[in-house]
Amino acid sequence: MVRPFSRKEKKEVPHQIDDEILEEVIDGVENTVEEPVDLMGQPSENVPKKDVPFDELSVEEIAENLRNSAQTVIKTCMDLRRGENVLIVCDPTTGEIGQALHEAANERSDRVLLIVMPKARHHGEEPPSPVANLMRQQQVVIAPTRYSLTHTRAIRQALRDGARVATMPGMTNEMFSRGGMSADFSEIKQKISDLAPYFRRRRIIRVKSELGTDVTFETNWREWKLDDNGICNRPKMLTNLPAGKAFIMPREKTMNGTVVIDGSWDANLVDEPITLEIEEGMVMDVKGGTIAATIRQEFGEAAKRLRSKDRENVWTVAEFGFGMNPQARLSGNVLEDEKRLGTCYFSVGDNTALGGTSAVGIHIPGVLKNADVWLDDTQIIANGNFILWEN
Repeated sequence: MVRPFSRKEKKEVPHQIDDEILEEVIDGVENTVEEPVDLMGQPSENVPKKDVPFDELSVEEIAENLRNSAQTVIKTCMDLRRGENVLIVCDPTTGEIGQALHEAANERSDRVLLIVMPKARHHGEEPPSPVANLMRQQQVVIAPTRYSLTHTRAIRQALRDGARVATMPGMTNEMFSRGGMSADFSEIKQKISDLAPYFRRRRIIRVKSELGTDVTFETNWREWKLDDNGICNRPKMLTNLPAGKAFIMPREKTMNGTVVIDGSWDANLVDEPITLEIEEGMVMDVKGGTIAATIRQEFGEAAKRLRSKDRENVWTVAEFGFGMNPQARLSGNVLEDEKRLGTCYFSVGDNTALGGTSAVGIHIPGVLKNADVWLDDTQIIANGNFILWEN
């Protein structure tokens, strides 16, 4: 086994003083979804609190829902211009979404290509070479796929070549037409922009929870990513949809402590909390019943694909962020879970998309639903409630 799971005596680590494998939405998720709220955490009057269960809709109603969401993606999120080159990449699990996007894009451009690639084995896996080559020739790339293409060389190269890209890992028909995708992305963009003054010159982040999370790490306040707002209308922009989060790469080797995942991990709601023991920015141990063994196996397999000297890097804590989308639901799909207003998350694996050095081809987030988060001495989340503007 690679270094992160070599057993060693646990020791106290002082807090630092200085600076989308996603499973389909689980059965019965409608019963666990919370009522929609606005950006201040209050019940929203603009979104129905009770809706017809998705599996009770007719084929025609589902198709109409898909068309409406596709129009939002094409017109509002991507702001597609007439005559632009567009590539829509889907796989056998997202074919209906890909078709809806293709039809909506065709209303604005006659240069739209829809390609169905084989389903990948895990997120972060590179697409087939023909798909990667096509990405480099586009002005717009939209990728609703079972597993995430966000952290791939193909996407990074397409961005360098001037494309604007929206990825939608783990997207399902139900998720595409409800929840976080129904948010007012213009409002989310404004609210995320309003965060900038609170990050300025704050560099120590502390996250705690009643379940045992207590972790501290440093950031460079200039590196906060505030463009995951659903608006992707300029060259070299990248967004996930549904959007709505602020995030950053923890400064490498500065994170120490314990993270207890109580919301969701990868593609599942968490029944038993997952505990990550972290030293100098690396996951040293994972606890949490059978899912811990699954995590060790998945990251161990990813490590075997790397050179020996790079294998331990699969356990890098690659990303930290918190949700800003008031319509997003905690449903067991990390793509949406990590955007839910009041949640925060940690990702393990590849951090190169954020400027790091861990190029390992795997990147999995775990969501905390009831955490407290501080930026230096300013608390922004209290027990899973976003309170920044209440202070």
